[in-house]
Amino acid sequence: MPSSPPGGFADPLWRSVAVFRFASLAYVGLLVLRDAGRYAHPVAAGGVLLVMLAWSGVTAVGYARPANRRWPLLLADLGVVLAILAVTPWVVGRPALAAGVPALAVAWLAGPVLAWAVSGGRRRGTVAALLVGGTDLVTRGRIGPSSLTGAILLLLAGAVVGHVARLAVSTEERLQRAVELEAATRERERLARDIHDSVLQVLSLVQRRGAHLDGEAGELARLAGQQEVALRALISGAPPTSPADPGDEVDLRSLLSGYASATVQVSA
Repeated sequence: MPSSPPGGFADPLWRSVAVFRFASLAYVGLLVLRDAGRYAHPVAAGGVLLVMLAWSGVTAVGYARPANRRWPLLLADLGVVLAILAVTPWVVGRPALAAGVPALAVAWLAGPVLAWAVSGGRRRGTVAALLVGGTDLVTRGRIGPSSLTGAILLLLAGAVVGHVARLAVSTEERLQRAVELEAATRERERLARDIHDSVLQVLSLVQRRGAHLDGEAGELARLAGQQEVALRALISGAPPTSPADPGDEVDLRSLLSGYASATVQVSA
């Protein structure tokens, strides 16, 4: 999916991903403080928490620039989360996980899923959700209702956020095209008024005055008439003529412009 320009509709989504990371990290910190006594390596849990904090800052700064929203940072983001999930059984301990102690990443692991979804749409978000959710289930050792529900919610988040991000970019592109078309139409109308009041009047005068002359003067008048017709068709902006079914509403300019010639003037 094409990236949104600076100040586009996708920028608020990237800022929301950054806010989510820090908000979910605060929740992770509370859980670590609560369950540190049950961890197999509580000091290592503190170190992992610092890594998560540092990486949240790196991604917040990195994704703030559209030029960085590409594969190197996206893959690194996913790799960091997968690495944290991989060390979770050692830090927390298999017995603690089996007893229901939450994994280290908890909701924070959704960060790269959301980033992939915003960057590439629902397909990319779904792929990231499958990788992160599958790794989380594997590292837990046992699949319970809560862990399975978390994986499903992660998958839904990747698909839904990706769909919303694609809609935002598509809407921005359509709005940009509409603005450009409106600006081009206004410029054409301005030029049409200026040309009608100057060039077309001169060409029309040359064609009328020289229509009955012979030689080069008559040929010049005929060419002036042809150029007048071509110039009027150019500045009118009328759509090309196309067959229409009986009863359909059609633009009369497209029907009448075909009769324009050096002797017939169509004004719309």
